[in-house]
Amino acid sequence: MRTKVFIIGSGIAGMACAIRLAVHGFEVTVFEKNNYPGGKSHLIEQDGYRFDAGPSLFVQPGNIEELFKLCNEDIQQYFNYAPIEVGCKYFYEDGVVLNAYSNKELLAEELESKTGEATGHIISYLEESKAIYKHTGEIFLNNSLHKASTWFHATVLKALLHTKPSYIFSTLNNANKRKFSSPHVVQLFNRFATYNGSSPYKAPAMLQLIPHIEFNEGVFYPKGGMVAVSNALYNLAKKMNVQFYFNSPVQKIITQHNRATGLLVNEKGLYADVVVSNADVYFTYRLLLNDKHKANEILRQERSSSAIVFYWGIKKEFTQLALHNIFFSKNYEAEFRSIFNTKTVYADPTIYINITSKCEPGNHAPAGKENWFVMVNVASDVKMSEPEIIQSYKKNIIAKLRRMLQTDIEPLIETEAVLHPQKIEAETSGFAGAIYGTASNSRHAAFSRHPNFCKTICGLYFAGGTVHPGGGIPLCLKSAEITSNLIIKNSSKYIA
Repeated sequence: MRTKVFIIGSGIAGMACAIRLAVHGFEVTVFEKNNYPGGKSHLIEQDGYRFDAGPSLFVQPGNIEELFKLCNEDIQQYFNYAPIEVGCKYFYEDGVVLNAYSNKELLAEELESKTGEATGHIISYLEESKAIYKHTGEIFLNNSLHKASTWFHATVLKALLHTKPSYIFSTLNNANKRKFSSPHVVQLFNRFATYNGSSPYKAPAMLQLIPHIEFNEGVFYPKGGMVAVSNALYNLAKKMNVQFYFNSPVQKIITQHNRATGLLVNEKGLYADVVVSNADVYFTYRLLLNDKHKANEILRQERSSSAIVFYWGIKKEFTQLALHNIFFSKNYEAEFRSIFNTKTVYADPTIYINITSKCEPGNHAPAGKENWFVMVNVASDVKMSEPEIIQSYKKNIIAKLRRMLQTDIEPLIETEAVLHPQKIEAETSGFAGAIYGTASNSRHAAFSRHPNFCKTICGLYFAGGTVHPGGGIPLCLKSAEITSNLIIKNSSKYIA
């Protein structure tokens, strides 16, 4: 008899978990409240423009390739991707423009040429970043931190020996200031704290492992944009006979005798052996389990940052821009204080612009035009969704771009859509619009994330950005692997 699994949500982690379980013979059904798969990663089409709605950076394609290999499917039949030479362009208020090459030697030469930072400093930093990732990161990102067996494994003990106290007790900013003399370079590497919605002035130096992914392993572009990743996983899941039900919000997780036994969907009770929640873990407890105490316990952990995103159809091409672009705030520390401390509008926000039409001219924007995904980090607070706040950020963004690009952007905007914290919460069930669930603004953050299983309800599991190991597509895929492995290991428990 096949073990029946229900998955709540068709985000990246939900679909990846479904695929892994289907490969092992589980009968998997996914319930999704929206009318599309992908969660945050979906498509917006408007007035001839196409925009990736959510994640825009594609790294570590091996995580995706592994799923296709497990299914004995040719990934090229589903989607294709190619490496990007310049992972990102960085613009500073003093006129410095840096090309962040995916090749570390080219990056080192660029930074020395533009900032005076010695190439040896860059190479050494990235070698250390690689070592942290290989010796420590891979162990803790690929295994449950909440199982005793993990801690007694020989590889974990080896990883602990490679973990320097400074990685835990120093902030990322302080570590970067010790390693680099150029403020431009410090700010560039500080930015990697935002990859999991944290502040470099609070988060531990362990986050130095993140640049390894981008500069040692490379940045890639999936043909069709990031939505192609979601579509590929959805089509692969269907090929593996995973059943999807869209427009089907889950109302309740049914439990009996501290065991998950099914779901209430559209007022109908449906029963399974295992339940996996790909929804925000806070809302899973608060709304689906009616466990206010556990939900409030989760909220004691600091929320990650959220974002305001403007999707702009721009009736001009900007040759000085690349696929990924960053326009830095002049006072980075003050910006993060506004996000995590005062939760106020910041007049000089760091702006991220993603333009997929750079890679596929004519497909994502009309000829001679560009599709701009314009994002600023803001506090995870529904108050940041108020119209006056959104307009304040729009005004500040336009003023900054006018100054740094020497062009008035506003008359060039011929179509606009907006994403804000309240909409992020409504569409993806991310509490207060926190994109990554909890922030990594403390040395205990990695261990404070909710585990991939429920300690009090047998047969209930979690996958996605709000549980271990964290947010972002690569970590969501690792979360799915950890969760599915736990279910497979415990499968004998679920057969009556």
